Formats: sequence, C-alpha cells, structure tokens
Amino acid sequence: MQGQQGGRSIAAACLLSIGLLSTPPASADTLEGALIQAYQNNPTLNAQRASVRATDESVPQALSGYRPRVSITGNVGEQYLDTKVKTSGPATNPATYAQTSGSTPIQSYGTTVTQTLLNGFQTANRTRQAESQVSAARETLRLSEQTVLLSAATAYMNLLRDTAILDLQRRNVEVLQEQLRQTRDRFNVGEVTRTDVAQSESRLAAGRSQMLNAESNYVTSRSTYRQVIGVEPGRLSAATPVDRLSPRTLPQGIVEARASHPAVTTAMFSVDAALLQVKIAEGALYPTLNVVGSANKNFGSTSSLVTLESFAGSVQAQLTVPVYQGGTEYATIRQSKETLGQRRIDLDTAREQAQQTWVQSWGQLEAAKAQIQATQAQVAAAEIALNGVREEARVGQRTTLDVLNAQQELVNARVALVTAQRDRVVASYTVLAAAGRLSAQVLALAVPIYDPVVHYQQVRDSWSGVRTPDGK
Repeated sequence: MQGQQGGRSIAAACLLSIGLLSTPPASADTLEGALIQAYQNNPTLNAQRASVRATDESVPQALSGYRPRVSITGNVGEQYLDTKVKTSGPATNPATYAQTSGSTPIQSYGTTVTQTLLNGFQTANRTRQAESQVSAARETLRLSEQTVLLSAATAYMNLLRDTAILDLQRRNVEVLQEQLRQTRDRFNVGEVTRTDVAQSESRLAAGRSQMLNAESNYVTSRSTYRQVIGVEPGRLSAATPVDRLSPRTLPQGIVEARASHPAVTTAMFSVDAALLQVKIAEGALYPTLNVVGSANKNFGSTSSLVTLESFAGSVQAQLTVPVYQGGTEYATIRQSKETLGQRRIDLDTAREQAQQTWVQSWGQLEAAKAQIQATQAQVAAAEIALNGVREEARVGQRTTLDVLNAQQELVNARVALVTAQRDRVVASYTVLAAAGRLSAQVLALAVPIYDPVVHYQQVRDSWSGVRTPDGK
C-alpha cells in the first residue's frame, strides 16, 4: 500500500507541475503582460527607436540644400594712418607736401545671402535618399521589435518550463526519499537485500543531482527574464500558441516572408538609397549656379581719415562648370555603382534567408505539435507502467530496481511533456516572426504603439532650433 501511495504521489506531483502550463494560477503574470513590459522597457528596442529618430534628421539636412545660407559679419577696431601727399610746386622749384596722421575708429558690418539654383539635382536626390534611409531605419526597428518580442516570449516560456521541471524534480526527490525509507524497512524484516537499499540510495542521489541542475536552470531563466523583459518575474500563468495569426499554408508563408519580412524590406530601401547615391555622385559633373547677395556698411575707413562712412551692396550670379578635378568624381561614381550592385545582391540574400527561416520555423512548429501528442501518450503509458510495476513488486514479482526505473521513466516523460508544451508555444511565435507579422499591433497588446512617423513629421520641415521634440 505504501508503494501505491508513493506512485500516486509522484503522479500527482507531475500533474501539478504540468498544470503550470495549462491552468493559470491566481494573481499570476501573463505572457501578454511580459510582452508589454518588454515592448516598453527593453533597452535594445528603445535604443533602436532613438536610432530611427536620429536618422529622421537626415531629411531636414538634405532639404537644407533648397534653402538660402545667410551669414553676418562684424568688425570693430581702431585704425592709425600716417600719409604724406605732394601738394604743389613746379619741377624746377622745391615741392611742398602735406602730411596727415591720426587714428580713427573702424566699424564694419556685412550680410551675405547665398541661394543655390542648380547643382545637378543633388539636393533632390539627397532628399529622396534620406527618405529611403528613414524607411530602412523604420524597417530595422520593426525587425528589432520582432526580435525583442520573440526573445520575451522565449524567456517567459523558458522560465515557465523550468519552474515546472524544478517542481517535478523536487517532488521526485520526496518520492525517492519515501521509497528509500520503505526499502530500508523491508530490509530490516528480511524482505529485500542490501543491494535493493543501495539501488534506492543511488537513485535518490541521482534525483538530488537532477533537482540541483533544475534549480540552476531556473535561476538562469529568471535572470534572462529580468534582462529581456525588464522586471522581476512573479507567478507565471498559462500561455497559448498564436497559430491563428500566422499564414495558413507553407507556400503562403514563403510568399509573405520573401515580400514583407522586415529584413527583406530593409534591404529594398537600402537598394533605393544606393541607387540615389549613384545619381548624387553623377550630379558632381553638372554645373552649379548660385545667386549671392551681399551688403556691407562701414563706419570709418582703412585708407582715409576723412571718410566717415560708406555702404556697398551687390547681387551676383555665380556659375561654376566643373571640367576636371583629378578624376575623383569619376571614381566616386564607379564606386557608387559597385555599392548598388552589392545592395541588390544583399536583397537576394535577404529573401533567400527569409524563405529558409520560414520553412525551418514551419517544420519546427509541425514537429512540436506532433511531439506533444507523442509525449502525452508516453506519460499515460508511463503512469500505467508505474502502477503495474508497483503492484507486481508488492507481491514479489518485480524488484526494487524495476520500481525505480518505472518511476524515473514517468518523471522523464513528464519533463518531456513540459518541454514539448514550451516548444509548441515558442514555435508558434517563431513562425509568426518568420512571416514578418510578430508585432504589438498583430498581437493586439494593450499598450500605446510607438509610431516613428510622429517624430519624423515634427522635424522634417524644421528650419531652426536645437531642442528635440521631447524638449531635450
């Protein structure tokens, strides 16, 4: 009867542990809450958002080529003059001279306005290139969001799995301790030999070793959870797969991954930026036309003590026609074309990589589904086997080692089921990310969505100011 109670204890313990993945405890953290925390607090994601905001500033920098450049100069000083001038006298008589010396204050103020009218369309191409770079940065941000959300889901499920496994191993040690006590009692009355006692002691030591390893994995998972999600974990509740949000078929997912995965779209915008860089480089071969207006007001003179003030103003058209600058511009054009070819190859590589990742993730998801069914059957069979072996051992048809082996097989089956359930959920998020759909919007997270367009619109047409839109 004690053997039967021990079997029921381990089965109940296993059921309790596996229940961590199927029945949410009261006041527990949820996977959705963990994803929200990661979306708001993850430093890698926040750093990428700051990078996008910095990239936004490249557009007003490019647009500045359409705007005039104005400079103001001012000089204040004192001028000392000593002049001697011939005033009269024929060539045969001694001449007379007038000498003037003294100091006078000098003030000079000027303004220059330069407006570019023609520069080989370089300003227009730089603006379009900057906009392509902003779009690429947004897609990189979308890729970072996917990576962080997938890491958060993985960290959550790892901790949930390791919590359940640790509980399993602790209960297993308790059952093995009871098994050793029963074996010693039977040895004292002569029902078993010293070998049976030694086998029970050995299995208990192994169980304690497995429990210590589970504790180590649990501590590591808690640390990873804190790093990725940004808060200490509480009691974790059940998590469900997100298959409903993914493409339904393998071919559909391949098409979507090759077209809209953020790594692919980033490469697309990089091709656009490289193409515009070629046009910018070619613009250096075209003439440049500027209009320059200047106005200068002077008080005093550097050449005369009697001049009180003067004013000068001018408007000029400056046309510069490049003829030859040593060949630098031609090398730059060729270099830009080679870079464009590289970016196109990178785009092909990104598409192939996206397809490979999707197919691999799809296969892992299908395997995870089948693994759950297999481990569930394994657990059911191990439970029946353990109960049968214990009954047979009670009547002397099985040895203590048979009981210990059956008990360990049940624990291993339960651990395998916990791991399979974890893999099932993580695989569903991995598939969603492989299709390029893993985002706060698709998951419908209850969190304000970060919109990079807001900052872009705030700074795009800004003519001046050193404060960022958030006041820094």
